Amino acid sequence: MPKQAAHGRFVWHELAVPDPAAAESFYTQVTPWKTQPWDHSPDYTLLTNDGVPIGGIAQLSSDLIQRGVAPHWMPYVSVYDVDACARQAVSLGGQLRMGPKEVPNIGAWAVVADPQGAIIGIYEPAYAPRLASALREGEFAWHELTTSDYKAAGEFYHALFRWDHISDYDMGEQGVYRMFGQRGDTYGGMFNRSPNMPAANWLSYIRVGDVKSTAAKVQELGGKVLNGPMEVPGGDWIAQCLDPQGAAFALHMK
Repeated sequence: MPKQAAHGRFVWHELAVPDPAAAESFYTQVTPWKTQPWDHSPDYTLLTNDGVPIGGIAQLSSDLIQRGVAPHWMPYVSVYDVDACARQAVSLGGQLRMGPKEVPNIGAWAVVADPQGAIIGIYEPAYAPRLASALREGEFAWHELTTSDYKAAGEFYHALFRWDHISDYDMGEQGVYRMFGQRGDTYGGMFNRSPNMPAANWLSYIRVGDVKSTAAKVQELGGKVLNGPMEVPGGDWIAQCLDPQGAAFALHMK
């Protein structure tokens, strides 16, 4: 698949925490992931699923912590031209937070904030990216944006990534949950946050074999289950969690 055909697909997920070794121990016990060193940097650990890299763990520096950056997961979206997309994000009302930077023979990346403040990575791979199947255990199966204006956010991401409005689900008093995707594939959803929820952010869902037992393992290993396990419309099961260092992630089961 040409790089341009992958424009708009989620292709990488990066965890930034103060203690990467502790994170490695935690996630390899709650998911089928394995880890391996990255040849390009001893300070970066690759996460693999069925032998294929799907993300990485980076150390969250004390400088960033002092500046208020909390442990977090950040999804990266494949783009055909990272420089052009970074400029476009700014022209659409977003902000460039980091980059663009290039890693020889790997690709170029940048970090942007959308107009409502949610952070997301953009990545121009040096070669055609591997596109994961969301149906395989251990893959990132869903991506959810909590924001202050889901309609405005949808317009921003449609212009930047060519994401289309797939469908809406009426959540009653909680408002509308809007599904988005491309070419018939649904990538995730977005909705307006309630006043007691964190600021605009992306939450990535990991496909697991059994949500209930995995959520119990999360708690056993020092993490927290914030919401769930619960069944959602369509019969899927989810649980929203924090790892022991405070990074948010979610579990998903068909």
